[in-house]
Amino acid sequence: MSAPASILITGASSGLGAGLARAYARAGATLHLSGRDGARLEEVAAQCRTRGAEARTTLLDVTDAAATQAWVQAAEAACPLDLLIANAGISGGTLGGGETAGQSRAIFAVNVQGVFNTVLPALPAMQGRRRGQVAIMASLAGFRGFPGAPAYCASKAAIRVWGEGLRGELAPFGIGVSVICPGFVETPMTAVNQFAMPFLMDVEQASAIMVRGLAANRGRIAFPWQTHLLARMAGCLPSAWIDLIAARMPKK
Repeated sequence: MSAPASILITGASSGLGAGLARAYARAGATLHLSGRDGARLEEVAAQCRTRGAEARTTLLDVTDAAATQAWVQAAEAACPLDLLIANAGISGGTLGGGETAGQSRAIFAVNVQGVFNTVLPALPAMQGRRRGQVAIMASLAGFRGFPGAPAYCASKAAIRVWGEGLRGELAPFGIGVSVICPGFVETPMTAVNQFAMPFLMDVEQASAIMVRGLAANRGRIAFPWQTHLLARMAGCLPSAWIDLIAARMPKK
């Protein structure tokens, strides 16, 4: 698959979104970047411009369906999208107290509805030209629900399964769909974790893995393999076993 020239990324002001923006920045590339922190978003855009890319920024909350649709369609009209990355996401947790009711609803609003709000407006144009690629940022946390972050795990499970189904549905139109399931990566989201994070990797390393997987049009890009294996095993174990393990796990 040839390198994408027009790339849209949500949640691009930090973490994996910022890393992916930098990874795709090159001469001839147009990056449509959105986020909620204007200063950090402009900093990422400046980094991309130094690499030769054209970077266009928009302050955006992906839970605003109308605004997100307008932004996606405007980006598509200006420069037909080769790759759309629905990356924006949030987590909760209260240092052992679990997710509050408000956090749970906010997590689903961003992590699930926000993904729908980003992906769905782009599909008609991609289907019409029978070309394009969609990447959905899920997580290895989406293979099993764990205490401390049940809404986060569930939200990532929902978009992973949706993306896997969407891949088969859109394949006849020449559209690739990949779900990305990272383990622990050094981002602002994981920086607050007060527990050991096995196989923790930096953003640039994670971004390189994701770019390679998307170039190969892999249906699921899950890494690191050790954590992926553990996550898959956890999803298959009997509930009684998981209950014993989960009771000893640190809370987010």
